[in-house]
Amino acid sequence: MLNMGAPAYEGVAEKPLRTSLASMSARTAPCHISAAVFSADSLALQNQTVRVSGVWRFRRSGLVGSVCPANLGISARSAAVSAVVVFFALTFASAAFVAVLYRSLLVGVDDASAGRVRHIAEALQSNSPGDLDSALLTTNQRVVAIQLIAPDGKVVTRSGSAPNTPLIPVTEFDFTLRRGMSDDAVPNDDMRVSGQRVNTPSGEYTVLVGGGSEAVEATARTVALLLGCGAPIIIAVAAAASYWLVRRSLQSVDAIRSRVAEISTSDLAERVPVPNSRDEIAALAVTMNEMLSRIEAGHRAQQRFLGDASHELRSPLATIISGLEAAEVHPELLDAQLAINTLLPEAQRMRTLIEDLLLLARVDEQSLVLRKEQVLLGDLAEVEAARVRPDPGCTIHAEISSTRLIGDPAAVSRVIRNLVDNAVRHAKSRVDIHVGSQDGTAILTVSDDGPGIAAAERARVFGRFVRLDSDRARSGGGTGLGLAIVAEVVTAHGGTVTIDDRPGGGTKMIVALPQHTNR
Repeated sequence: MLNMGAPAYEGVAEKPLRTSLASMSARTAPCHISAAVFSADSLALQNQTVRVSGVWRFRRSGLVGSVCPANLGISARSAAVSAVVVFFALTFASAAFVAVLYRSLLVGVDDASAGRVRHIAEALQSNSPGDLDSALLTTNQRVVAIQLIAPDGKVVTRSGSAPNTPLIPVTEFDFTLRRGMSDDAVPNDDMRVSGQRVNTPSGEYTVLVGGGSEAVEATARTVALLLGCGAPIIIAVAAAASYWLVRRSLQSVDAIRSRVAEISTSDLAERVPVPNSRDEIAALAVTMNEMLSRIEAGHRAQQRFLGDASHELRSPLATIISGLEAAEVHPELLDAQLAINTLLPEAQRMRTLIEDLLLLARVDEQSLVLRKEQVLLGDLAEVEAARVRPDPGCTIHAEISSTRLIGDPAAVSRVIRNLVDNAVRHAKSRVDIHVGSQDGTAILTVSDDGPGIAAAERARVFGRFVRLDSDRARSGGGTGLGLAIVAEVVTAHGGTVTIDDRPGGGTKMIVALPQHTNR
């Protein structure tokens, strides 16, 4: 610690610890050199053999890779970083503290010696050199030598420990107080000299007072040694505390990891434990549970979707297979009536269902590509109205104006078809189709006089495979994908679809599409 702290305060004062360290190095150097020469002569071959074989065993043992920082745990790395940071912080703080302490002690010594010079100078104005108060010549730990030098250069009065010759040539001083000269100015002595030339009735005298710097150096050396001995303890405590805190924090992370590893696709209801602390790890656990909830909901929706799709595909396939098996046993039954009235409608229904499933799959994968073309909304609505007018059980009333928008003509046509088919399916006797525009928005309204949709069910009907029919019979409704496709396509065009009550009873579907879109 002495070597570590010395460079920091050596430049502040002129001679802090440099003499003792230099002498220590000079005394120990010959011993090291002689030992090195002796060992080099006697053990050269043995050292080479041990070094090569030792390195080879060390590498083969895998210890090189095991101590790599990347292979250490977070707790160990945190402890190592903490130890390094505390080490450098203590090094700089200790060096700064020792330097400040050393400098402050030197200032105290200089103040004491300069104060003694002023007191003696004041006493000489009224007393002769031989009549000085003896108290002015006493020494202590700070003031170690006092000299009063006559005009002829001889020491006429001095303290008991002061030499008979001037500490410093008197030519170095004038009538202005000079304080705290470097101890290098006094040969072979650790002393900082303050002095002043004084005019007295007996002539010009020079007052020299030496301040002891040896005690200052001893104090600084002791403090540096104490700091050096205490630093490893502080570093070890800081590293251990960091290791323990990080290890304790990571126990929650390990619990989360263990629970996540136990969760499988067959049981997504499990949740990770949330620590009681309100920190980042608790927030991570809450976020993980929210993610698991979304995954569970998506998994259940996917299972429900697959079950519904399988059910819907099984019905037409069963009908077609039954008809073909009957025709295989009784070939005379396979006629145009069976093909047109039974097989062909079921095949077309299955094709429609598959197309709807593929469209929704593209929407889920965010790969639904819409063309941006001029769409004549009124013309598309008129085509769909003409398609369902032959139905004898429903009257179609159309109020269509010329309305244009930018979008995908095929997708918009599918929206109109699904809404009209849904209205015809549930209407008692009347379906109304209205197309118009307002404030840059194209508005399509399809109404029917059917039983209507309860307010609590209006958001649910846009889900996939959702029917409000209780028996799920094919005669009572479609596949349950029509309104889901409407919602997805309208959203992709930047529009909205809402449900309202029709005046007089029934349901009114309202689709609003921007006529000029940046999507």
